[in-house]
Amino acid sequence: MTTRLDRFQERIGYRFADLALLERALTHASYGDGRRRATSNERLEFLGDRVLGLLAAERLFAAFEGLDEGGLAHRLNALVNKEACARAAQRCGLGAALQLSPAEERLGGREKTSILGDACEAVIGALYLDGGVEAAGDFFEAFWGEDLADMIHRPKDPKSRLQEWAARLGRPAPVYETLGRSGPDHRPVFTVEVAVDGIGSAQAQGRSKQEAQRAAARALLERENADER
Repeated sequence: MTTRLDRFQERIGYRFADLALLERALTHASYGDGRRRATSNERLEFLGDRVLGLLAAERLFAAFEGLDEGGLAHRLNALVNKEACARAAQRCGLGAALQLSPAEERLGGREKTSILGDACEAVIGALYLDGGVEAAGDFFEAFWGEDLADMIHRPKDPKSRLQEWAARLGRPAPVYETLGRSGPDHRPVFTVEVAVDGIGSAQAQGRSKQEAQRAAARALLERENADER
């Protein structure tokens, strides 16, 4: 008879030597409804969070050679936040394998971002303990690969391009300063200046600070012919 653990192992392409690790990783803290103590996945989640951070950081470090610490940290957060973990959980069918309390089941726990994300981190922790960093890394490649590929290949916004260009030239990160705000409250216009030490500065306007920052970064890139250097 095929069990939920068998089905999940087939989905992820890995067979656990210690099946109790997988059972624990898939057990939510609500399981048992308070009538008995259940071993939940919280400790494995703690470990898996750290392993996931290492796996993601290693791949980002290799993929974005010109990016400084701040840019790498921004991308790392996008790969390891709860929403990203929940997407990976959905891809591998983790929700169907969870052990939840009847009450949590009725509340739709199998689809909750927080529960899926936590359990996915716990599975990574279990894989690490059972098969080492290779097993955890294979899981990451299989179920985070889509997000990682999108991040590597999608067109970069002007702020990221400017930051990477400055890093390649050995310059510090761009500094943005809001010079002013004009217009009515319902249609404000922000003026922003971006400066890179040793390169220069540029100003631009936008309907939000972020829009103005992107426009200023684009203006400086175009003025300096950054794409040709």
